[in-house]
Order: sequence, then C-alpha cells, then structure tokens
Amino acid sequence: MYIDRQAIEQMEHLYRVAFINSLSGFKSANLLGTVDNQRRTNLSIVSSCVHIGAHPPLLAMVIRPHSVDRHSLENLLETGEYTLNHVSDDIFRQAHQTSARYPKDTSEFGATGLTELWQEGFKAPYVQEASIRLGLQFREHHHLEINKTEFIIGEIMQVWVPDDCVGADGLVDIEKAGTVALSGLDRYHRSEQLARLSYAKPDRPLEDI
Repeated sequence: MYIDRQAIEQMEHLYRVAFINSLSGFKSANLLGTVDNQRRTNLSIVSSCVHIGAHPPLLAMVIRPHSVDRHSLENLLETGEYTLNHVSDDIFRQAHQTSARYPKDTSEFGATGLTELWQEGFKAPYVQEASIRLGLQFREHHHLEINKTEFIIGEIMQVWVPDDCVGADGLVDIEKAGTVALSGLDRYHRSEQLARLSYAKPDRPLEDI
C-alpha cells in the first residue's frame, strides 16, 4: 500500500487521526499530574514524552493546541512543577479514562480511582499506584506555530523507582516495573526485550550484554 500526501489529506478525519497517530510506532504512556494554586488537582495521560538530555536531566512533551481549556498546561505554567508517572499494566484502564474531558473542578484522580501522593517540598501530586514516578520543574515553553501545539521542557528534580528495577550500571528496567507502551491513541502493550547490545563501533562487531 502506497499513500501520498494528497491521499492522506482526503482521508476521513477520524481515520486519518488513527492512521497518523500509529505511524510513529510504540510511544511512552505517562500520567501527567498537576495542581493549580487553589489545590485543584488534574491528571491526564500523555504519549509524547521525549528525552532531551541527561545533564541537566530534561524531558519534553507535546500538549495539544490550547484552543480549549488545557487544565494540565494551565496548572504547570501556574505552579512551575508537575509529575510524570509511568502507566503500568495494572492501571492502564484508569489511565486511559483520564483522557475524558472532565470539568476543572473534577479531579481525574477521584474520577478514575487513582490515588494522589504528595511529597514534602513538591507542589504537584504523584500517582501512588505508579511504580516509576518523576517530579519535574518547568523550564521552557515553546508554541509550535505549524500546528498550534505546545512544547514543554521540564527538568527532572525527583525520581521514585523500585530498588530492584535499577541495574548496577544505572539502567532502569521498565519492563520489570510493569511499564506499558502505547500505540495510536488507544492500544496498550506489554513489552518483551529482544536483546541489549554493546556500544556500536565501526571496527567491532556487536555483542549481547
């Protein structure tokens, strides 16, 4: 099947959304936890988190156009802090439900049965049921004129991860932690490691490590 740009444009809207959203392959599934200055919490699933750099430790995410209320975006810009919580195989249904459009005064935590977890000195709520939890401080906000989305960069300030999921070399075993992947808008997957390979060099064959 060959599809050119004109054919993409002629697709029915929902078909095109599903098709294009699945082309990038597996994506991370995280719950974005925020709170406003009135202590109203918000929780929303995001699938666009990307590693920016390790020093300083930076993660970015794309938030859909601010043409309607985006409570998560408004909250993190207001308070300067937010959390990212890995979606695992035991909470993916509740996580998906957070994509529903709840009113500002309804917390997705309560609506989906997930639990707010607060850490002293940090403004935003974590998800207690998540195995891996990250606390971030807002660093940069870029409006992407090409499609009106918002690009948010945050610095990792806190990390909560099970002791037995961190290797001697620092690699986090997200599979052991139960983290799931997302494809398209609504398909959730468990992963299976194929191999871990040695550092690639032009004069040396790859090795399994």
